Amino acid sequence: MKLSKILGFLLLALGNLVGFSQTTTDVFKIDNPDYNLSPYTGMTKQHWKDAALFLLEGAFSYIQTLDDPMKFPKQPGKSYPHNEGRVPTEKLEGLCRTLFVAAPLLKDHPDLKINNINVADYYRHQITKLTQPDSESYIIPRTKNGGPSQNLVEFGALALSMLISPDVLWEPLPQETKDNLASIMLSYGDGPTVDSNWKFFNIFVLSFFKEQGYEVNEKLLVEYLEKSLTHYRGQGWYNDSPAYDYYSMWAFQMYGMIWSEYVGKQHYPEIASKFIENFKDLKYNYPYLFSEDGKMIMYGRSISYRIGAIIPFPLMGLLEDKEDINFGWMRRISSGVIKQFFTHPDFMKDRVPTLGFYGAFEPAVQNYSCRGSVYWMGKAFLGLLIPDDNPFWTATENNGAWDETFKKDEVYNKFQEASEILITDYPNSGASEIRAWCHEKVKDDWQKFRSTENYNRLSYNSAFPWQADGEHGEVAMNYVIKNKNNDWEAFRLYNFKKFEDGVYYRDVVLETDENIKFSLADIPLTNGILRVDRNISDKPVAMRLGHYALPQLESEIIVKKKKVKGYEATIIDNGSYQLAMIPIMGWDKTEVIETKDLHPESECSKVINVEKNESVSNTLKSKIYITLMLWKKSGHKWTTNQLTPIKNIKLLDDGGIDIEIKGSETKTVNY
Repeated sequence: MKLSKILGFLLLALGNLVGFSQTTTDVFKIDNPDYNLSPYTGMTKQHWKDAALFLLEGAFSYIQTLDDPMKFPKQPGKSYPHNEGRVPTEKLEGLCRTLFVAAPLLKDHPDLKINNINVADYYRHQITKLTQPDSESYIIPRTKNGGPSQNLVEFGALALSMLISPDVLWEPLPQETKDNLASIMLSYGDGPTVDSNWKFFNIFVLSFFKEQGYEVNEKLLVEYLEKSLTHYRGQGWYNDSPAYDYYSMWAFQMYGMIWSEYVGKQHYPEIASKFIENFKDLKYNYPYLFSEDGKMIMYGRSISYRIGAIIPFPLMGLLEDKEDINFGWMRRISSGVIKQFFTHPDFMKDRVPTLGFYGAFEPAVQNYSCRGSVYWMGKAFLGLLIPDDNPFWTATENNGAWDETFKKDEVYNKFQEASEILITDYPNSGASEIRAWCHEKVKDDWQKFRSTENYNRLSYNSAFPWQADGEHGEVAMNYVIKNKNNDWEAFRLYNFKKFEDGVYYRDVVLETDENIKFSLADIPLTNGILRVDRNISDKPVAMRLGHYALPQLESEIIVKKKKVKGYEATIIDNGSYQLAMIPIMGWDKTEVIETKDLHPESECSKVINVEKNESVSNTLKSKIYITLMLWKKSGHKWTTNQLTPIKNIKLLDDGGIDIEIKGSETKTVNY
């Protein structure tokens, strides 16, 4: 036998020993799809269970005995652990977060076995080890003056899972183990927290042990509940001090509904009713944040939690008033998001989801994450708690507003006044888009995520995941400015002004130089965005503005230039989408930039940038930058009208700008 074959067999045997093999697929397949009930995705409740099991089987491929921890291969980069001191918390994350996936399955199948391991036995054994001082998984109780920590987060998750499945996870435990676990978990729950969604971790620990008859700090429990309600801003959005992102959904809204259902309605009905009323607002705006084919937008921190964003949709099935909810649309979105990731070839590596969006993507990783953090997405499968006969599962899939309301060659904006969020839907491409808060200085951003591309893009689109900035000024969907240190610096200090007549207005200032400032105006069009921005700096500015970026897929990205009615359109096409950028006023040149390791979908990508070296001028015209940023799917030719949607531009004496758009009324940009 050749040496190469011998080595091959040895490697395969080693792979099986650690819990995975090269023959095991990392891509979820939908068996026996039901296109009568679910004409768009084929997915039913059984397929959701299959998806949960698929995710859990990957995790359990690392478990050979009850003593093996839920510890997974570290992804290179900033994710923890970087030292042995963080390993116990890493194991705790893996345990408590995979339990989000397991707990709903165990509720219906308490004898579930994976990889020849009884799943319930495994979790009970591991939970017991948390209480044993001689165990490598032992979690030390919070010290008297100890602050909030990752242990609090994971114990909050554990308490939630035990709350929904106590007969499997809690009741079989020996009394001594229960008492020891209560002592440790309450040391964290009955303590300080972070002024954000973290208060729910304390709430669930305190609530669970109150349900089990333990004496808890009820005053603190009520205080944290009431403080959590103060984060609500309206139209379904909670503020997570200070950001708006998916934490409104996979934290505030989900926790509020689960807590109300399992604790609040019985013990704190007035507080529960407030959480439920806030939850009801979701249906008016949140579904519009997803694309026509049920894809979510890459936006905000912790994006590797991905499908957790859908959990509000099945939880709508808990509401008493269901008549005005389009459950077929809610499930179509939810199943679409599951398919978006679970059927993507880069989603999992070594049977564990990557830290990233599709594959591993370091710019989107936060330093508080370890590899097991990704199982926070398991919250989506809490939807399995919704009964089989609930309309969320029985309604026929449909495309909701995309079929019922939206018309081709139109654009639809949903502005949420309280949160200042703008959601835009584009029927021509089926894409959705969001513009939201960002105002965080790098020097104050000690965790290095709220000032970054996770939040500071001008907009985020379901069809075009955000690309990271390059060191040489490569930028996508933002401005970069040459600062005092001769470095390219992205805008991040935005102040919302107003949404008026289809125009979204913001002011922005450069963090390192308050004399560099712009007034921004975004006008969503049927096939893209018209930017009408004003430079109100009092000094020379060298700057670039980028379109969305395109990843290189199966073939090279094609670049074209097209002259149309006195303007030059630069077009890039990756075989899936085309992007066109047309400088209308103020720019010096246009460039297509090849980038590497900046895009979440591929190693290579391209982005169109426009550039300007601006000198100080009192002439209004020289300070106005008008830019068309357009898109459409590949295989469709651009018409002249599509590339030149502007009929006329008039600069007004009062500083406003009249823009006559073909087939539409004139937009007056008034900063």
